[in-house]
Amino acid sequence: MVETNLLEQLTALGLTEYEARVYLALLTDYPATGYQISKLAGVPRSMVYEALGRLEARGAVLKSVEEKATLYRPISPAILLDRYEREAHERAEVLRNQLMPLFRHEENDRLWNFSGRREALAAARDLIEGAERELMLVLTDADVEALYPALAAAHARGVALGVILTGEAPFSFGQVVRHPKRETELHGMVETLIVVADEREFLIASGHLATTATVTTNRNMVLIARQFIWMELFAQRIFARLGEDLLARLDPEDRQVLHS
Repeated sequence: MVETNLLEQLTALGLTEYEARVYLALLTDYPATGYQISKLAGVPRSMVYEALGRLEARGAVLKSVEEKATLYRPISPAILLDRYEREAHERAEVLRNQLMPLFRHEENDRLWNFSGRREALAAARDLIEGAERELMLVLTDADVEALYPALAAAHARGVALGVILTGEAPFSFGQVVRHPKRETELHGMVETLIVVADEREFLIASGHLATTATVTTNRNMVLIARQFIWMELFAQRIFARLGEDLLARLDPEDRQVLHS
């Protein structure tokens, strides 16, 4: 089962099944001849040297021509994977620079729905990095951790931040309030991420496992989202200045929500 999973992961990197089998075999027993690798990897002898040649060309296998036999050994998985990671990053950067000029950001009133925690964070990061004037946000602890570098960069370039925190993570950029725990639960915001960028675009995502998200430039939806965050910031600022005498005048249910 483990080997099957490793084969799948290696083929996902671009190796053929035979190349993956040969590399895995060499990790467990090297140096080895082509004949030995063929038996250990379960690869036909007619194909093993072709697979070894391609792995050598990839820099995944080293060859030593001895007096009586040609021996092979694998390079360290750490070196191999670092190389793949570096090449993938470089390829992504080249594509980013070439593809972004082709993308036309269309302003419309549609609501776009998608799923996935990674995708939601990527969309949030995109909004944060593109903001020029203002960001209004609702963040869980997990969101603070994932988006902190982008938010710090936005603050550094002068973007005004209004942030509602529904957890305990430290955060000090811009105007920050902590949402009362009881109110967070009542509003169903325990795992909610909201980003409003420049009164222009709005993202809301719910759930950290089975994440569902919506993004839109619909003017009315954007204004509602921004107004919700603005009012929450305002209400928490006011509450922080209320004395016990004024709190005592509230209905018990309202007082319980605020005190929680």
